[in-house]
Amino acid sequence: MLSYARGPDAPLLEETIYEAFARIAGRFPAAPALSVPFQGLELTFADLSYEVDRVAGALQALGLEPGDRFGVWATNCAEWIYLQLAAARCGLVLVNVNPAYRAHELGYVLSRSRMKAIFLHQRDRRSDYAAILEEAQAQADVSLRHTVYLGTQSWDSFLAAARSPCDVAIHDGDVANIQYTSGTTGSPKGVLLTHRNLVNNGWYMARAMRLSEQDRICVPVPMYHCFGCVGATIPMVTAGAAVILPSPSFDPLATLEAIHRYRATVIYGVPTMFIAELDHPDFARFDLTSLRTGIMAGAPCPIEVMKRVVDVMHCPQMTIMYGQTESSPIITGSAVDDSLETRVGTVGRAFPNTEVKIAGVSGETLPLGEQGELCARGYLIMKGYDGDAAATARAVDSDGWLHTGDLATMREDGCFRITGRAKDMIIRGGENIYPREIEEFLYTHPKIADVQVVGLPDARLGETVAAWIRLKPGETATEDEIRSFCHGRIAHFKAPQYISFVDQFPMTVTGKIQKYRIREIEIEARGLQQAANVETA
Repeated sequence: MLSYARGPDAPLLEETIYEAFARIAGRFPAAPALSVPFQGLELTFADLSYEVDRVAGALQALGLEPGDRFGVWATNCAEWIYLQLAAARCGLVLVNVNPAYRAHELGYVLSRSRMKAIFLHQRDRRSDYAAILEEAQAQADVSLRHTVYLGTQSWDSFLAAARSPCDVAIHDGDVANIQYTSGTTGSPKGVLLTHRNLVNNGWYMARAMRLSEQDRICVPVPMYHCFGCVGATIPMVTAGAAVILPSPSFDPLATLEAIHRYRATVIYGVPTMFIAELDHPDFARFDLTSLRTGIMAGAPCPIEVMKRVVDVMHCPQMTIMYGQTESSPIITGSAVDDSLETRVGTVGRAFPNTEVKIAGVSGETLPLGEQGELCARGYLIMKGYDGDAAATARAVDSDGWLHTGDLATMREDGCFRITGRAKDMIIRGGENIYPREIEEFLYTHPKIADVQVVGLPDARLGETVAAWIRLKPGETATEDEIRSFCHGRIAHFKAPQYISFVDQFPMTVTGKIQKYRIREIEIEARGLQQAANVETA
């Protein structure tokens, strides 16, 4: 039996993002649609429809025409969703811009995307965006015509110029969104995603969690990322589930408060977010019993953390979903009624109308149970990388298979288990070591809250194992204690040679751990530049 699966056949929604929104707003005009406590906003679908039409008319008044591109460079706010839906109404292409970008990265995206307008805050506690934009424009070949600052007179003037939005011809195969890959290695690539990609992927997410207009989704993940702008907005416009934005950027206390205040039924997050919520000193003060389901995704999901979310956060139908930006994003997911073992030990089964296979080095489908690269095919695959046919061809082969770069195995029941990233594999003296396996083992130590394993260069063995460990609050441990825990329980060559106790990990704004930065920091701190063939300063 081969490692191949096709998800269940299901109807594909043949509508644009705005058509889906208009349909739901027409069905549930008085139902809650969007709550943003830090902006004092409580909007019904009728309210949201009014705001979207107003912003759509303002975008058209700027002279933007179907197919034109504009960017949103902002942390979470109501305007993010207004602009997202208004772009879909006008046939414009929304370009998501990472709020963590600085001048070099911003200039790159401004130039590559050819956006004609950008919407941003002037500044927040983390960044002076106006100054960064000015610096980026001085460095790059930028064709911006309009800059609008959210929450200022600039935004008010933008709205004041609005006209009644004109209807335009839009097809579900048109590009709706450009999302830039995280850029943890190399330059970010703009992923072209269509209305059909996004509407159906978000709809299948909603179906997997059994969402309806009775649900309220707490969204602490960033809207600029696919987890937010697909996982939040699309279930809202296809199933009628309300969205709660608890804070501009992730804040564990604000997230707990929002769940409690709004009686949220759904919670999203990457593992580091759930860990921060569970370990917050005020955790016990909040009533989280309204929670029913949610998604943990975006990074490998530790088994012990998942168990705590199900038990302590009272989220019995918590799901795991897996994918990447190039797949809109979800490829596989667990069901709300799957056993706990399936939900914590795998990333579930192929989503509807999605083919998944485990491929060998030559692209052949491997026998069941063998480890190889997970590949996916179907409606969900991106249209390509913006302006980069060569990179597109490397990612999506001539048969339409997206090569994810993730190592995985398939079980007899059709569930997939991610075993690591192909590029993260450590080769120590000829032994292949997968960091995920060591991380899962170390999570079982009663003092460890979070752990990340990387390979470090070694002149004799090629590579060896290093672990960064964050302990639970109030706990202390020694390197020898961790090594003794490993002794006799995992193979000797998998036990970490280097151990560092840390308070935090280098992360992208979405909560993804930047393992390459851990590796760089360790090489510098331990003087391993010669073994790594890295020049010293």
